[in-house]
Amino acid sequence: MTRIDSLTQTVVADTESGEPSHMIIAGPCIAETDEQVMETARQLADAGISYFRAGIWKPRTSPDSFEGVGHDALRWLQRVQKEVGLRTTVEVANARHVEMALEAGVDMLWIGARTTVNPFTVQEIADALRGVKVPVLIKNPVNPDLELWKGAIQRILRANVGQVMACHRGFNVYGKSLFRNEPLWEIPIELKRTMPEIPIICDPSHISGRRKYIPEIARKALNLGYDGLMIETHPNPDAAWSDAAQQLTPTAFKELMRHLQWRQHSTDDPSYKEQVAILRNAIDITDADLLQLLADRMELSKRIGALKQENNIVFYQHNRWNAIVEQVQQHATKLDIDPDFVLKLFSLIHLESIDIQGE
Repeated sequence: MTRIDSLTQTVVADTESGEPSHMIIAGPCIAETDEQVMETARQLADAGISYFRAGIWKPRTSPDSFEGVGHDALRWLQRVQKEVGLRTTVEVANARHVEMALEAGVDMLWIGARTTVNPFTVQEIADALRGVKVPVLIKNPVNPDLELWKGAIQRILRANVGQVMACHRGFNVYGKSLFRNEPLWEIPIELKRTMPEIPIICDPSHISGRRKYIPEIARKALNLGYDGLMIETHPNPDAAWSDAAQQLTPTAFKELMRHLQWRQHSTDDPSYKEQVAILRNAIDITDADLLQLLADRMELSKRIGALKQENNIVFYQHNRWNAIVEQVQQHATKLDIDPDFVLKLFSLIHLESIDIQGE
């Protein structure tokens, strides 16, 4: 029995050793030409991938950008299936795309980030898929909205399709970022907590935006127990018609796969279970102590707030906040704790303190 889809028998099946295999999707951002698609597929034929991906219809910000070949490129994917023996997957953005992809025998469909944001469009796709036993992958919306992501998943689930999966490709956020799309790992983690039955894979290409960061993102996803990866590959990435900076060559892709460590979710080793139980109990006790200290700090904030109100003083004190930031970051460094993490933590505490003072 597969972990992803007992009907299609396609991905994440248990191996003879008992270790789980994983969904690996690779291929170019966009299907540019028949030759480019076939060359990429042939170079990936021995890479052990689950699906060959290629963009046929690409939603782009500018109408002057290349938006894909469209229906004609589906013939190229049929060649990949017949001549190379790889399963295929494409992005669909409306019901007509669904119909054309299914008619061409595409093995799996995915809903892109720009489509996930629109419940009307997702419902249209769900209606077109109703009762069709094909796996469907749903990328997170471009904006960091967990409920919107969950809503899209629920709409496709109710269409009674094949296995429904989620794909984490990062989120657009305001301001500068190291990555093209901020991973905001807490969002997919919460998705997994609230919808544990939904397998989730990671798209390091769209998160990173630059190929040099793909290994880092991929390792992080595997450390978090993701069920697979989608990585863009191209025979000549620098000449790609779209997203040139974030695509790997098939050779680089294979090298990455050789060095990734897939982790198991559990073990029957009694020694591990005993030791981790002791450490988790210690963490629970520490967490209780932290909460008590936090409650004590908020009580002090209430008392300061009362004094400020009596004397008509503003609640936010710029100099005091600067002093706190400098103090806690210095202390964090001495304790070998990431100062940036401490700043995020105390920023939340500070905002809550201001709210309490205002009450």
